[in-house]
Amino acid sequence: MIALILYTALTGLAILPLLLYLRNPYFFQDLRYTISMIQIGVWMSKFKKQKPFYSILDRFLDQVARQPHKKFILFEESSYTYSEADKESSKVARALSSYAQLKEGDTVALFLGNEPQFVWIWLALTKLGCTASLLNSNIRSKSLLHCFSCCEAKVLVAGADQRGAVEEVLPTLSQQGARVFILSEDSGVEGIESLSDKIRQASDQPLSPQLRANVTMKSPALYIYTSGTTGLPKAAIINHERLWMASFVQSLAAVRSDDIIYVYLPLYHSSGFLMGLCGAIEKGITVVLRRKFSASHFWNDCRKYNVTVFQYIGEILRYLCNTPKRDNDRDHKVRLAVGNGIRADIWADFVQRFGDVSICECYGATEGNIGFVNYCGKVGALGKEHFLHKMGCPYALIRYDTEEEEPVKDSRGFCIEVPRGETGLLVTKIGERTPFTGYAKNNQQTEKKKLRDVFVKGDLYFNSGDLLKMDNEGFIFFQDRIGDTFRWKGENVATTEVADHLLMVDCVEEANVYGVKVPGHEGRIGMAALKLKENMDFDDKAAYQHVKNYLPSYARPRFIRVQEALVVTGTFKQMKAKLAEEGFNPAVIRDPLFYLEDNKGYVPMTQEIFSSIAEGRLRL
Repeated sequence: MIALILYTALTGLAILPLLLYLRNPYFFQDLRYTISMIQIGVWMSKFKKQKPFYSILDRFLDQVARQPHKKFILFEESSYTYSEADKESSKVARALSSYAQLKEGDTVALFLGNEPQFVWIWLALTKLGCTASLLNSNIRSKSLLHCFSCCEAKVLVAGADQRGAVEEVLPTLSQQGARVFILSEDSGVEGIESLSDKIRQASDQPLSPQLRANVTMKSPALYIYTSGTTGLPKAAIINHERLWMASFVQSLAAVRSDDIIYVYLPLYHSSGFLMGLCGAIEKGITVVLRRKFSASHFWNDCRKYNVTVFQYIGEILRYLCNTPKRDNDRDHKVRLAVGNGIRADIWADFVQRFGDVSICECYGATEGNIGFVNYCGKVGALGKEHFLHKMGCPYALIRYDTEEEEPVKDSRGFCIEVPRGETGLLVTKIGERTPFTGYAKNNQQTEKKKLRDVFVKGDLYFNSGDLLKMDNEGFIFFQDRIGDTFRWKGENVATTEVADHLLMVDCVEEANVYGVKVPGHEGRIGMAALKLKENMDFDDKAAYQHVKNYLPSYARPRFIRVQEALVVTGTFKQMKAKLAEEGFNPAVIRDPLFYLEDNKGYVPMTQEIFSSIAEGRLRL
């Protein structure tokens, strides 16, 4: 009898996994994710309790002690071990401490592209207890001054290739009493100090932890800039707790300690810096750093450096799929791609062409208080609902009126949660475990991201600005963005900032900027509807010259539509949705249309140009 009972029990245990799988095909992925979430929760609790708290810098220093000779950064023909990176950053810290008189709590703006010095300077500032403000290396003039000032930076450190942009704003920086350093052996310009020579002469001895003794988990670690509706970038405040949470994405994506990650996304972006660099430090892995993405060099780099993991944005995988096919397309060691924004069709094409590469799609906003990870590998999904995640980070998809640009309310004045299968606005409860730190010196924009009295009187939620949909299995899919920001070439474009520049063109009286979809492309490309001043024609040369001088390439309107009057709502808000739907087809639109031809300027839009774009013969 006992043997029969034991036999029955063992049989039940043997078939239990099969029964669980039949009930939930994603049971084992859910279980692994649950274990990972619990581990991360335990780690964070431990880090917070330590006095002083345990930071990403402390993790880096532990990696230095544990594996001093392991390669940390591979860049072009140079390589740096964890120990060498530690010494280089200590030299930078001592140089900046001596010559810039930095002290704990100061903010320093970094204005340079992807290079090892970016990493050394950030580590140096963290060793000094300072906050790094990561400036987009493409910004110029007014935007540059705004980004430097809004986080109350005292010092600007610029790359050697940014000398011209710095000199343009130097008079204003000097008036503000800012110290300006450039990564070169000499300056040659009054008001700009050289830094490379000072670093070279500095000691590489470790710095005292007492220099950062008052930094806490809630202290600002970084300022990372995000586009908004104000017309200028906003500085999202990233504290040390948020930095830790973003770095754990690699663990959730199953990155291993023996992996080599390829980072070519800009380090001034949250993806490249938080998920890429900081995630690599958390795992103790090697980073292959590249100045910028190159489709033609991508796989050769992966082979050269034995890359096993890379980051992406949706456009990247499309670019790779569009390269000429080669016999060695599958000759690489890449096993995992982590990122966001990939279309389902590109996902399938990429795997079919380049081999068995697992794709881990993620979701999150720089300033947001929620993130998702598609840990199951469901094609097209950005994540999956998980009970533990929702307990720690309460969120909902609510009904949203895209024309009125506001949530739909019920008879009691509360928001309405949409059923599965229906598109809704993602909102996340703001609380102790899910804080929203907002934007530096921009209380107005911080408040605009908050929704009050959502489901009950007195509750407070973060407005993600994203429209998502959840299917019956709990998988979440991205649908669209609301508001005045659209995404092109992996960059967020603030429509009001672009409109402000167009209004500076002499012939323009009003400007309405929006994003339009282009067949075969991710995101939306810029288009502007213009009302011209009375008795004036569209000055294509002046418009081109202005956007070329003042806007980065991804933000320049590719299409111009000239209207007699710009349509507004009853509350005098510019109508964008209908214009975006109408697009740029000259066969449909009777208004004059212009197309921004590369290196030539705005030319009249023709049906031939439209057909070339629609059929993929003309690349944008």
